[in-house]
Amino acid sequence: MAIERIQTDHYRIPLPRPLSDSTHHEIAGFELITVRVTTADGIEGLGYTYTVGRGGRAICALVDELAEVLSGADEGRIEACWQRMWWALHWVGRGGAAAFAMAAIDVALWDIQGKRAGRPLWRLLGGNKPQVPVYAGGIDLYFPLDELMEQTRNNLERGFRAIKMKVGRASLAEDVERVAAMRRTLGDGFPLMVDANMGWNRDRAVAAARALRPYDLGWLEEPLEPEDVAGHALVAAQGIPIAAGENFHNPAEFKPLIEAGGVQFPEPDLACCGGITPWMKIARLAEAHHLPVTSHGVHDLHVHLLAAVPNASYLEWHGFGLDAFLEQPLTIENGLVTAPDRPGHGVALDWAGLERLRA
Repeated sequence: MAIERIQTDHYRIPLPRPLSDSTHHEIAGFELITVRVTTADGIEGLGYTYTVGRGGRAICALVDELAEVLSGADEGRIEACWQRMWWALHWVGRGGAAAFAMAAIDVALWDIQGKRAGRPLWRLLGGNKPQVPVYAGGIDLYFPLDELMEQTRNNLERGFRAIKMKVGRASLAEDVERVAAMRRTLGDGFPLMVDANMGWNRDRAVAAARALRPYDLGWLEEPLEPEDVAGHALVAAQGIPIAAGENFHNPAEFKPLIEAGGVQFPEPDLACCGGITPWMKIARLAEAHHLPVTSHGVHDLHVHLLAAVPNASYLEWHGFGLDAFLEQPLTIENGLVTAPDRPGHGVALDWAGLERLRA
């Protein structure tokens, strides 16, 4: 059926309290960019993406450009639509804001297919297992130690059975002290991951990997800028698995990092890699290299993708959550979340509640 209309909306969502990491520093809120695609027979699909506070207007403008490109296109030919968007914007795209705009539309197209088929997205994409292990993705680099521990206790009470914390403080000794305190609180064997958010150079990253090795970490995330393939391989050789890829904007960027041994947990974010269509290709690429795939952000959508594939690792429960604006938020039970069985992705937004936050 033909695409008849594409509508985009832009919101600025304040966080309950400022969060922090090594590259963005204090984060007071995030942007939500929504896309509603309507077909000629009246089915509406919802897609969305996000930013860390800047760039939303550019994404909205590109969605408007893509709406012209896809006008009248067959919404059921999702790969053809994705390719049409990719080549329409390739001169100014191949990533960046273009990938974010494409992602929102791509998600909406998949939502339409699920609704048209009367099937949940995770079944439409492969249907491996609806229960997905989840971890609490703390954005907490500058939290005082007592506040970090309080957050951890709250996460345990909420049902999380895996936790990630930020590293990248001014001195490596501070990072080690905080990781050691977290390990004491959680106990031996509890899954604990750390995330440097690209905040280190090679020397610091190697030193950190060696210093943190005694604390039995599940992974060290983004120790370096994403383009440093050889550097990631060097850090991985220190004995801690590496998670990376949230800052990649298309599947091709994952291939050299995987082949160099620089990542053990590929971590695509559907909101910034171009949508569900390329995310699934990245998951298959990881599977072909005998690697698990994890996720970054947008947990209400990623739960479907991880439930669809056989090499799923953890779902990140991100600090940029939409629970206050969802009709049926996900729930955590003993470290697991279950992908919804509603047609499409099953996400329904509180549009009236969002209206007061319109950009």
